[in-house]
Amino acid sequence: MTRQRQPPLVRRGLIVEAARQVIIRDGLHRTKLRDIAAQAEVSVGTVTYHFKSVDEILSEVAERETERFYTPLLEKARNEPDPVRALTLLIDPLFDGSESTAGHWRLWTDYWTASARRPGMAENDYGRLRVWQACFQETVERGIREGVFSSLASPSAVALKVAAYSDGIATQMGMNADGLDHLVARQWLRQLLTAELDAVFDDAPSGGAQVMASGGGLPRAAKE
Repeated sequence: MTRQRQPPLVRRGLIVEAARQVIIRDGLHRTKLRDIAAQAEVSVGTVTYHFKSVDEILSEVAERETERFYTPLLEKARNEPDPVRALTLLIDPLFDGSESTAGHWRLWTDYWTASARRPGMAENDYGRLRVWQACFQETVERGIREGVFSSLASPSAVALKVAAYSDGIATQMGMNADGLDHLVARQWLRQLLTAELDAVFDDAPSGGAQVMASGGGLPRAAKE
């Protein structure tokens, strides 16, 4: 049975999704154009018609992965009126113990490793791929304005620290570091935020964290 010919934009999307699956499964260093073509069930010529190189495919994979993984997180955080709860909505899904999220981090680790060796790619992609970090910074700024977080905190610095810390944790988890799992990762992120923002997060890493403002023992909801 002859496969129906798809419009160019559809074929391009199929190739990008195939590349995503191959990179997550085999790693970027083992991914060749022929592997992507086989996964997408197209010829190598079709792949090279749409993309000049694996790097170009990788950039589009990263952009689509950013939209797929982070857009729901950002929407929930921006719609959450409590800045502290909004931060938990941004950090908890990063480490939820699922295979899907583990695959996301494998892809992301490969992407940043490739970017470090190709400065031009990193420069072109950095802004549009750092949407999570930008949202985190906005949320910290909102918390400072509302008096929830310490006025001494630097929103941009805190957002960068949390992003860097998360990347490092994910790398260690990918290496199966002893004693490190998604629950520990969430707890560490809460401890970092407590130190940086002077707002105490409880140790319940499963979501719905009850948060206490510093300087008192009552949950914020009870104080209100």
